[in-house]
Amino acid sequence: MSKHSLTAAAPIVLWRGAVLLCLSVVVALTSCRGGNTASSAASEQGDTLQLKYASLLTIVRHEGYTDVTVRNPWHPGKTLHRYRLVPATVASSSATDQSDAVLPYQTASTASAEADVTLIRTPIRRAAVFTTVHCSLLTQLGVGESIVAVADSKYIKIPFIHKQISKGLVVDCGNGLNPVVEKIMDVKPDVIMLSPFENSGGYGKVEELGIPLVECAEYMENSPLARAEWMKFYGLLFGEARQADSLFAAVDSSYTALRQQAAEAGQGRSVLMDKVVGSVWYVPGGCSTIGQMVQDAGGQYYWADDDHSGSLSLPFETVLERSGEADVWLLRYSSDHEWSLAELLSGHRGYEQLKSFRTGEVYGCNVEESLFYEQSPFRPDYLLSDFIQIFHPGTTNLPPLRYYKKMQ
Repeated sequence: MSKHSLTAAAPIVLWRGAVLLCLSVVVALTSCRGGNTASSAASEQGDTLQLKYASLLTIVRHEGYTDVTVRNPWHPGKTLHRYRLVPATVASSSATDQSDAVLPYQTASTASAEADVTLIRTPIRRAAVFTTVHCSLLTQLGVGESIVAVADSKYIKIPFIHKQISKGLVVDCGNGLNPVVEKIMDVKPDVIMLSPFENSGGYGKVEELGIPLVECAEYMENSPLARAEWMKFYGLLFGEARQADSLFAAVDSSYTALRQQAAEAGQGRSVLMDKVVGSVWYVPGGCSTIGQMVQDAGGQYYWADDDHSGSLSLPFETVLERSGEADVWLLRYSSDHEWSLAELLSGHRGYEQLKSFRTGEVYGCNVEESLFYEQSPFRPDYLLSDFIQIFHPGTTNLPPLRYYKKMQ
């Protein structure tokens, strides 16, 4: 080769060397980062399900499995739980023999999941469900027979569940905060569905069972439709994704139409929510689903500028000072009979200082005689209809009140 040829080839050699060096660095960095890089790459390659409202969920579909991340509602930027949903057919076919099969409650993965990812075989066939609202949703999705255990059955007002209990097909595990773990073990559920709480300290003995825990944190979403959209996640778990999508589309359409109707009606009446419990008054935060729904219905809400997704625990004096002149008062209570204004006043004499009490504009929702907790979280359009009629007297073309009644 001539001297001229060597000189011409030099840049090419140097360029190739630079490329090889860059590739080596990339490989080295990938090796050092381990699972996190693999997870990030997998997320980028997957098909992210576009959620319209929910802010605490991320669902990414991959070939053969789906990753679900639940963000921590109390600690922004942190994760509450990560799940990998693997179809039972995929999981079983990936095992070469019985010894390689993934155990039912194993939290490792057949699809390279990290150690902190909970593996769930789908569709779920047997579930312990500790909340009445999720029992209700599963029956709506047509998978009520997948429920094999519940907690606090006396608070569940779903005829189907009680019929299943009487047949011995569903077991009551007792108190949801301290269930009888032996009863849970007897029915061998694939998952346990429960609601997480801030600073709860964990789930005690339930965590030791090794059964995947589905943490149902949708109640911490900041809008009614965001909360309802979680049904898409539950649909995926139980193999009813299409049914869940269809139901949510109907809810979304109905809620949006009602919200538009309220907007066209103009500003509604000012609103006071709930009542004193013990020594405090629990008021829905401005970013809670109830707080947002009051505003969607056109109500003037005194805590609209608050940024809490949960409830505020306030002394009676604070609530009286800020919202004592509210036009209308809506409250929930639990009783075997309908309360009167006199009975309400007997619980706290301070109520007589409220304008709404003096004018008789008090509406009560007896959660023992209505399906408020069973229906409204995933059918917020039902509750919005009630709010609109109460905040805008004279509203027509809406069904009768479902949950609230004017106190006599």
